Amino acid sequence: MENDVYIKNAAIFTEEDGVINGSLVIEETKIKAIHMEEQTPPDDVTVIDGEGLNLIPGFIDGHIHGAAGADVMDATEEALDTMAGALPEEGTTSFLATTITQSPQNISKALENVAVYSSKQGKAEVIGVHLEGPFIEASKKGAQPLEYIMGPDIDQFKYWQELSGNSIKTTTMAPEHDTTGEFIQYLYQSGVNVSAGHTDAGFEAIKKAIPYGLRQLTHLCNAMNGIHHRDIGAVGAAFQLEEIRAELIADGIHVSPEMLQLIFSNLGSERLILITDAMRAKCLQAGNYELGGQPVTVTDDRAVLEDGTLAGSILKMQQGAQQMLRLENASIENVVQMASENPAKQLNIFDRKGSIRTGKDADLLLVDDNLQIKYTICRGAVAYQEDESDGNH
Repeated sequence: MENDVYIKNAAIFTEEDGVINGSLVIEETKIKAIHMEEQTPPDDVTVIDGEGLNLIPGFIDGHIHGAAGADVMDATEEALDTMAGALPEEGTTSFLATTITQSPQNISKALENVAVYSSKQGKAEVIGVHLEGPFIEASKKGAQPLEYIMGPDIDQFKYWQELSGNSIKTTTMAPEHDTTGEFIQYLYQSGVNVSAGHTDAGFEAIKKAIPYGLRQLTHLCNAMNGIHHRDIGAVGAAFQLEEIRAELIADGIHVSPEMLQLIFSNLGSERLILITDAMRAKCLQAGNYELGGQPVTVTDDRAVLEDGTLAGSILKMQQGAQQMLRLENASIENVVQMASENPAKQLNIFDRKGSIRTGKDADLLLVDDNLQIKYTICRGAVAYQEDESDGNH
């Protein structure tokens, strides 16, 4: 266990008092105290000077398949370790290990792997699983392999949830295939965050699913119906239905900068959740990779299947956050809400993550006004520190 940490002179974005100038004390894995005025730190702590910097909660990525050459579907401890070790550099301190539509056996292996995985000190924490597919609509499959798509199946889900050690926290599914609402209701009542994605549902179908427990849209605008003047579709549902939060891949590619502005101007930060939907090529060079067993070509800014379909992203959370900060009327407070607070609330872990408050996990970022990351702290341990000689990480 590293020394306890004392951060001084920072603009601290607190949950209860807004932005205050002061210091913060970390003891073991938790935030022990927040002080408005400087205290004398004890002798045996690591002191970090936050002069000119902002102290914000760590980012929570609720939808990520892979990074640094590893993928959740590799179903190994090493793959999750690799991801957890790479993510603090982009400000992610916890994440949902996200599966893809695949053979039931391969999904089972990935879930069993998460069930026995134990998050390591000084790395991002695996807070559960996002089961993306296989209960989706074939015509909106995006980069999900067609042959493994299946209809909603409560027994199959129960089996997987048991196998995962109850770690499935979010499930992406196509609500139009659950005509009775039984599947959505079962998930919702068992505490799972139900997200409509890879769906052909129009506005009415999304609206109909809300009383059953639909509470989210997966990667808003992607693999769903856009806004049309006779049916405002799933995207319009995000604008109109306040029960729903929506994931957003803010890379400027999956959703154009103009559409990001339109979404932000209409939804504000209250109901948006920033995600990366990143695949294994994130943090690596351009080249040939794979996603869900399919060949993927990665260029400088995107990952695509052979037919040109976007195959996840190579986005880093910090880049998505910076893209949103550049929008008109966006502030660091808005980014904190979209990248930390909302995902924590959506996953029912706001009691321990997603904001800076005494007693919560010490998942923290020291950033400049452009969200350039200087330090990432994961559960009390410094997991990343910017190399000063290379100020452009």
